[in-house]
Amino acid sequence: MQPRYYAMFDAARAALLAADIQSAGNAPRSHSGLIAAFSLRLVKPGRIPIALGRALNRAEEIRLVADYKSESVDHDHAAWSVTQAAEFVQAIRQAFPEIEA
Repeated sequence: MQPRYYAMFDAARAALLAADIQSAGNAPRSHSGLIAAFSLRLVKPGRIPIALGRALNRAEEIRLVADYKSESVDHDHAAWSVTQAAEFVQAIRQAFPEIEA
């Protein structure tokens, strides 16, 4: 589960860097901080679709369950995460073609 979320997380960080919204030195120090910055700086102004912001939030929720609760992630949520991660990364690459793979 984690690699899918982290692909999204890293793509969100790269998008913030590519948009000159943050530099490596002033990057948010927490997952929630990065997600909030992504939402505030890229989703809210309309540079990134709302659905992608929601997907990132939901993927983090699923990651938290997998990492910190004694619950397992069911197959449907895991499959959703895989699909969303691929779509999220592709959308970020299209929005910011200067980001290298």
